[in-house]
Order: sequence, then structure tokens, then C-alpha cells
Amino acid sequence: MRNFDELITKTRSQKSLSRLVIAAAEDIHAIEAAITAKKLSLAEPLYVGDETKIRKIFNDLNLIQPESEFVFNVPDPKEASRKAVELVHQGKADFLMKGAVDSKIYLGAVVDKQSGLSTERLMSHFSILEIPGYHKLIAPVDGGMVPYPDLEQKKDIIQNSVDVFHKLGYAEPKVAVLACTEKVNPKMPETLDAEALTQMNKNGEICGCIIEGPVSYDCAMSREIADEKGYNSKISGDVDILVAPNIHAGNIMGKIFTVTCQAKMAGIIVGAGCPIVMTSRASSAEEKLLSIALASIVAR
Repeated sequence: MRNFDELITKTRSQKSLSRLVIAAAEDIHAIEAAITAKKLSLAEPLYVGDETKIRKIFNDLNLIQPESEFVFNVPDPKEASRKAVELVHQGKADFLMKGAVDSKIYLGAVVDKQSGLSTERLMSHFSILEIPGYHKLIAPVDGGMVPYPDLEQKKDIIQNSVDVFHKLGYAEPKVAVLACTEKVNPKMPETLDAEALTQMNKNGEICGCIIEGPVSYDCAMSREIADEKGYNSKISGDVDILVAPNIHAGNIMGKIFTVTCQAKMAGIIVGAGCPIVMTSRASSAEEKLLSIALASIVAR
């Protein structure tokens, strides 16, 4: 998939619209993104929150009011988050989006042991970017959810990401487990994890992808540099997923792409019972819309 235009086209080609439920939907930016998504046939929104405030936003934006069946009056943000999760369990919604609610409260409803959406899989953040100068979409993970992943957590992060790429139509996405070197060094635990993950892939423990690591960023992204360094690779210059050693590296890498390189981005939380859209306060309207489009595909 070369760019987000192709992702949007794929989302719109689905036989039916995925249903998006916004928790604490009295948020102007969330409503704007949801309405645009509906106009573009990317998703059908449901609104859970303070109905009076929700309808006031629609009035202020000169939008047609949603029918009563699409609005659930739950003014308390904590209860609104729980109601949104309940709608997913009931099959009335396919994925979640955060509105005017604190992230901790929102995720608390998602991970609640009795009524949440947790699975046996670790929840992780998946971001995918359209970077000027790179020939296709690429996913740096995890820059937003798991601070210092151990080996098993990195395995889940990779499998979560690979599952998304399968939904996007990839048969065997190419995964680079990043470090500062291509050599395994016992003093650098990141290289040991990378080697172990590569071996898991070879043994069939992590399926549906090609994993290489440890590998430096330059060798992963450039076939020419890999050849110059004598790094024998099947994926250099054509990587789909970049696995960062920790949240700091992943977050910095993502922000370099978006802030300095002017990359476009979509991001969702995966590994739960449904995709979760939880963009930051600084996220653009375009990022919110692209994240909805991505979640809509993954939800199917």
C-alpha cells in the first residue's frame, strides 16, 4: 500500500460501514472527524455522552442532528466509556474512539476484567505513516503504549502489527527489529531480543511475516547502505514494520517523521477486542480521520 489514498479507497470498498462509537462524545474535534468519516463512507458514528452538549456542538457547527438511535445520553465520562465498551460487546459498534474523557478513565473501561475488551494479547499502539521519500506506508511500533517491552511483549507487539498488515492485504509484511548495530552484543539486551525474535520467526512461533534483527535504521531503510555495510538482508529498503526497542525510541522516531519530515500518520490501539482510536490532543483533523479509516478496516 503506497499511500493513505489507497487506504481510504480500501476502507470505502468494504461491503458495509464499520460502526464507530465515541465515548464522551461532547468533543468538537471528535464529532468533526466522525461526521467527515461518515460523509466519506468510512464509518457510521454512534455518540455516547452528555446529549445536551453533543447536540449543542451539532448546532454550533450547523450540522444535521443525529437521530436518537445514534445518541446515548450518559453524561458521566466514566460511565460513558463503559457504555461505549458495552455497545461493542453487544455488536452495535465495531470500534471505539476517545472523546472528552481522560485517557486513564477511558482505558480503564477497556481493560476492566469483568466488562472490558482485554484479550490474551498485549495491547499496543500501532502507527502507520506516509513519509515523503519512502515508496510505501511504514509502521514504527510501539511509540505510545508499552514503555519497556520485554521479549514476550515485543513478540505480541510484532504479532499485533502483522495482524493489521494482513487486514490491509499484505501476505507477509517485512519486519525490522531495530538496534544501533547489526551485531549481537550481550551488553546490549536489545540486540539479544532482536536475535531471539528473528529465531522465533524462523521457528514458526511468529507467523505471517519476515523478521530480521538486530538491524540499524539505515540498513533497514536503505538497500544501498546495507550492501555497503555487508549486511545480507531480504528486507532492506522495503521494510513495512520498524520495531523500536522501547517507547522512547518509538515515540521519537514517529515524531521525527511527522514533525520534521511532514509525514502523515494514522494510529490505533490494537490487541483488544476491537481497534481503539485514541489520538493525542495535538493530532490534526487529518490524523483523526485517517485513524478512523484504519480502525474501520481492522475492525472487519
